[in-house]
Amino acid sequence: MSAEAPVDYQTSPDRYRHWKLSFDGPVATLAAAVDEDAGLRPGYKLKLNSYDLGVDIELHDAVNRIRFEHPEVRTVVVTSARDKVFCSGANIFMLGLSSHAWKVNFCKFTNETRNGLEDSSRHSGLKFLAAINGACAGGGYELALACDELILVDDRSSAVSLPEVPLLGVLPGTGGLTRLTDKRRVRHDLADVFCTTTEGVRGQKARDWRLVDDIAKPAQFAAKVHERALALAALSDRPANAKGVHLPPLAREIDADALRYSHVAVAMDRARRVATFTVSAPSGAQPTDIAAIEAAGADWYPLALARQLDDAILWMRTNELELGTWILKTEGDAAAVQALDATLLAHADHWFVRETIGALRRALARLDVSSRSLFALIEPGSCFVGTLFELALACDRSYMLMLPDEPERSPRIGLTAANFALYPMVTGESRLARRFYDEAEPMAAARAAAGTLLDADQAMALGLVTSNPDDIDWPDETRIAIEERVAMSPDALTGMEANLRFNGRENMLTRVFSRLTAWQNWIFQRPNAVGEKGALKVYGKGEKVAFDWHRV
Repeated sequence: MSAEAPVDYQTSPDRYRHWKLSFDGPVATLAAAVDEDAGLRPGYKLKLNSYDLGVDIELHDAVNRIRFEHPEVRTVVVTSARDKVFCSGANIFMLGLSSHAWKVNFCKFTNETRNGLEDSSRHSGLKFLAAINGACAGGGYELALACDELILVDDRSSAVSLPEVPLLGVLPGTGGLTRLTDKRRVRHDLADVFCTTTEGVRGQKARDWRLVDDIAKPAQFAAKVHERALALAALSDRPANAKGVHLPPLAREIDADALRYSHVAVAMDRARRVATFTVSAPSGAQPTDIAAIEAAGADWYPLALARQLDDAILWMRTNELELGTWILKTEGDAAAVQALDATLLAHADHWFVRETIGALRRALARLDVSSRSLFALIEPGSCFVGTLFELALACDRSYMLMLPDEPERSPRIGLTAANFALYPMVTGESRLARRFYDEAEPMAAARAAAGTLLDADQAMALGLVTSNPDDIDWPDETRIAIEERVAMSPDALTGMEANLRFNGRENMLTRVFSRLTAWQNWIFQRPNAVGEKGALKVYGKGEKVAFDWHRV
């Protein structure tokens, strides 16, 4: 499959082909009704509620709209509009036709979408209930596992399964395998049996093995789902009577070598294989009270920034595979960013502000797991402060110019309380804590410096930047660093960066991204999966798999 035609991650409910979204007070129902003839790429049919990237793009959009446009919703029921099938997982014929890069990007976005459900449950009080009303396999079960609770219809045929190992020769669901052990605490021997059988597990055994939370006979299934949805809703503090914030299409210009939004611009230098992201600070008067913030809606700077940055990352990650080094820059008024952070912190408990912080947190997390080299260049006019300094903290390296003879022109960076409180990584720790291994002395020094604008020498002394060249050394040092990086093996860099970015605390999500994604990446290239007689290639053709029996 060719990924040459650009993939657009923007959509809206009036364009959905695969999901039906309905609302009933505090409960929203998101029902999979996958149009088998509406695959994102030609060459396969999305039968049995199987999915491709296009299905997940709609799912991501739907959940985001529930977050912002329907604050009254406290529980989302994820189910199927098809008879006897919940979701049969990623479309195998799509995977068999796809390039390696497409498969990996597809799996990464799928994981991020599932992680987003858990992120909203953890931080925003939006709960998710999987109403498994039919066969549920592979990535379909992974979607269910991302929910807070799973209810399976006990109809003697519906089962949950992760059949990738016996059927496809690949890793079960990537995140699905990990959620069995880390989240649901399924005993490892039972998980071993479960992951090596094609037929799955149904009924009482599924509940006994902790594969689901409850079961219900068909006649009682709808009532049980409704009862549990309301019980989950009672755990949430999302407001019942608040007015939602509409998410209009993003205004975006796409040129041959550039992406432009109101607060984010991406310039592409194809000859150097480098993309430069420039994020602009807020300008003009910004709302500080809730009424004004709500009135600003989707145009409120931090929400607009989160949406634009997220879209730019996804566009570049999927559509610009050869631009392997991303340079991050900022521009604008540092004081405006400090004021923004003060507003976010002052109203962090308000539902709209909380959801906006969540959108920023998830966009930054998407940056963390992008397989691109990330360098921050901190120059005159930069405003790497507070929320925007998170961009530099996400980078593999940061270079900050020191102008000893022109102190008034020297760029400044700054920390705010937002750097310690608002944007935990998927590890649950701040990027500052990750940077300093949460050691007391450097963390205390960083806290003491919060609120002060620091020049390059001061930032270097605190360990907040990688290098502080002066204006004589700056051009050569930054140029050489970028040229050297671009010349290195992309595969080696991806493995190195993923491990170094998650150098501290490990949890389920770090296992998914820094370990399991790497394994899946490797397995997807092996002949046992994608060779001429590999499991993905012969699936559905009636041919026998020819495995290379060497254990590597």
